[in-house]
Amino acid sequence: MPDTAAPSVLFVCVHNAGRSQMAAAFLTHLAGDRIQVRSAGSAPADTVNPAVVEAMAEVGVDITAEVPKVLTTDAVQAADVVITMGCGDTCPVFPGKRYLDWDLPDPAGQGVEAVRTIRDEIEKRIRGLVDEANLTGPSSTGPADPSPDRQRCP
Repeated sequence: MPDTAAPSVLFVCVHNAGRSQMAAAFLTHLAGDRIQVRSAGSAPADTVNPAVVEAMAEVGVDITAEVPKVLTTDAVQAADVVITMGCGDTCPVFPGKRYLDWDLPDPAGQGVEAVRTIRDEIEKRIRGLVDEANLTGPSSTGPADPSPDRQRCP
């Protein structure tokens, strides 16, 4: 019987309080239940960065209920794709996994103005990932916005 499980993506940054949270939220928002999305960090913070929460709310993505999670070997093993956020985080490497490193500035200690730039770059990369995986179109969380003028999630 063919494997019908949705592919799994794990986003990793040290504190799991900014970049990886934004990436996970955008992918969940755009792909819905067609991709299993997780995020984690090797040294998770106590809370998600408030400037990140505010910047995501500006584009209609609510991450107020998210909490930083610890990176585990099991999480990496369960993922089909592991995306690190350019933070030099140590991540176990397993055969058969796809690993990407996105070199992105850390939003820690930055105001919402600076976080917006990081957010927009993450969204652009997530939209590229969704297009590459051919996951455009309706999902359980709503359709991807096909408008070429639209840069943020609907």
